Amino acid sequence: MRTVMLYTLGVQYLGLNSLFTSILQVLNLTELGVGTAMVYSMYKPIAEDDTEKICALMRMYKIYYRIIGLVVCLLGVMLIPFLPKLISGSVPEDINIYTLYGINLASTVLTYWLFAYKNSLLNAFQRRDVLSKIAIVTNTLKYVFQILALIIFESYYAYVIVMLSSQIINNIVTACVVDKMYPQYRARNKLPKADVKDINARIRDLFTQKIGSIVNSNADTLVISAFLGLTSLAIYQNYYYYVMSLPLALSNVVFDSCRAGFGNSLATESKEKNLSDLKKFTFLLNWVVTVCAAGLICLYQHFMIMWTGEDLLLPFGMVILFVIYFYVIVMDKILGVFKDAGGIWHQDRLRPLFAALLNLTLNLIMVRVIGIYEIILSTIISMLVLSVPWELYNIFTVIFEKKDLPGYVLELFRYAAVAVLVCIVSVYVCSYVTLGGILGFLLKGIIALMLSDVLFLAIFFRAGEFDEAFKFVKGLLQR
Repeated sequence: MRTVMLYTLGVQYLGLNSLFTSILQVLNLTELGVGTAMVYSMYKPIAEDDTEKICALMRMYKIYYRIIGLVVCLLGVMLIPFLPKLISGSVPEDINIYTLYGINLASTVLTYWLFAYKNSLLNAFQRRDVLSKIAIVTNTLKYVFQILALIIFESYYAYVIVMLSSQIINNIVTACVVDKMYPQYRARNKLPKADVKDINARIRDLFTQKIGSIVNSNADTLVISAFLGLTSLAIYQNYYYYVMSLPLALSNVVFDSCRAGFGNSLATESKEKNLSDLKKFTFLLNWVVTVCAAGLICLYQHFMIMWTGEDLLLPFGMVILFVIYFYVIVMDKILGVFKDAGGIWHQDRLRPLFAALLNLTLNLIMVRVIGIYEIILSTIISMLVLSVPWELYNIFTVIFEKKDLPGYVLELFRYAAVAVLVCIVSVYVCSYVTLGGILGFLLKGIIALMLSDVLFLAIFFRAGEFDEAFKFVKGLLQR
């Protein structure tokens, strides 16, 4: 889709599309973590087959989401006069940013008003496969019609109208499927005050985490658009969201799959056993992430030349920062899995907020000094200086023993040093590949994959972590 938009409308439209997406994600702060808290509250009544309470929760969820949709709408309208301030330089001549923003805002508001509360049932009953199947159908149709709109009409207006229509269809279809699967559950009854108080407390704990996540995800986009322009934003997004997103998405599959298993282990096994599992999991994941990082740093620029052309390249220094960010964020997800599995949201509630504020402050201070380099650098600094140390402290004071923290940190530094070495050697060897196009891309990919694996194995083959991790994987496969 992004490729079609790039070659039919131009790079500025890519930047405009990313800007509107980020603005609306910031407005979604009003969701406050309501969905997560409500789904969590349904687990017990579902296990006890308490139909009346499930219906009462759905009624509460419905009311909350209608209020949230109204707040998003009002805040979105209040933001309209400030839209030109969020764009540095010019916009495409045939575009009215207010009209496009209104369509995007309507799409977001309708996600809350059109039966969104019914999704909670599928999530609580662990039937996300149903949501995925519906999304596959509706998104495929959306992409087909959006591509046709871009190719035939070359109209960005038609593109966003298709997006709005798709959102409406998705919500209606999901509601119909839920009604058919769970006809006994309807939004009725009233929750006791004690339950409402408990849910609201859980929402408050999740709120700061959501603020931190939203700011970290979208501050970079807004700062680039406001200070550097839509073209710079589009180029940055090509590197960040549309290349790095694939390995990050694959890693999320691993983490989401492991979370429940680690949660069960934390509840039933000793601290020593769980700390051992954390170390094994860290070693295994570091192996995978090191190989991915070597592949990214060797292939990033080659792929961008094939995809967007040499005119839309960032300096290689930015590639290095992207790879560092990728390594840090994936390794940090290990801690996030154990934090969620241990349910230490309350103790961790302020960390994402302060990390996000540090990131945003560095963005605003440094963007005029070092330009686009600052955007990713500020995120790395905020994670390494504040977010990761704070999260480590929380985990090793609540779940594990504080005395074990220094040893684990030393292991992280050792793994990071090996990753740097592997990436340097991989880049050096791949620099001798002079072939262009797909053949050169494949050759560099094979070299990066094989060389990074061989180097990692050569360093750790005789280490105790390797044997322990091998037994860990073997046990998982047998189970």
